[in-house]
Amino acid sequence: MPRTQMLLIASLILIAVLIWSGIVAYDRPIWGLEVFPVIAVLPLLWVTYGRFPLTTLLYVGIFLHALVLILGGAYTYARVPLGFEIADWLGLTRNPYDKIGHFFQGFVPALAAREILIRGAYVRGNRMRTFIVICIVLAISATYELIEWGAALLAGEGATAFLGTQGDPWDTQSDMLFALIGAVVALAFFARWQDTQIRALTGPGTAGIRQP
Repeated sequence: MPRTQMLLIASLILIAVLIWSGIVAYDRPIWGLEVFPVIAVLPLLWVTYGRFPLTTLLYVGIFLHALVLILGGAYTYARVPLGFEIADWLGLTRNPYDKIGHFFQGFVPALAAREILIRGAYVRGNRMRTFIVICIVLAISATYELIEWGAALLAGEGATAFLGTQGDPWDTQSDMLFALIGAVVALAFFARWQDTQIRALTGPGTAGIRQP
């Protein structure tokens, strides 16, 4: 199946799941906050596909991250059934589903930042690029935590579900840790795979890619 057709099917799946999540949403305002990144990014990917198509690896990561966000929006993160299953398996006292979301919050932006830096030839040294990618991920994670804080100040008790702290005083720090872990996993285990796909899109002479 051609890649464009696969991406179209993936987009239609996301739209269908997004509509479903909005219909069954436990808390509609919280749903809107949680799925807003999907609603904002999906049209952007369509608009930029012709002149700046991304690697298939990155598209898959975005697709999975979108599903995580949509599911969290439908139930609120503290109520996602999958999280309760994981809590039972690991003997945890809280629903850990939000940590999956923050892992992807590091994993996907790391791949996206790395791909943009390589293809734009903004940073040529691999070590410096790795450092900058991690800084970008932590900046995104910190910004999201500030947005959550702002929502809590504006909405008061109504923001509890959006914050998803579940009584954990260190939730903000652990959220950022999981984003960092996601970034490290992306860089350590998927960088070479991404390099191969970038070469396929742009040619073997792309600056900053380690040659096989």
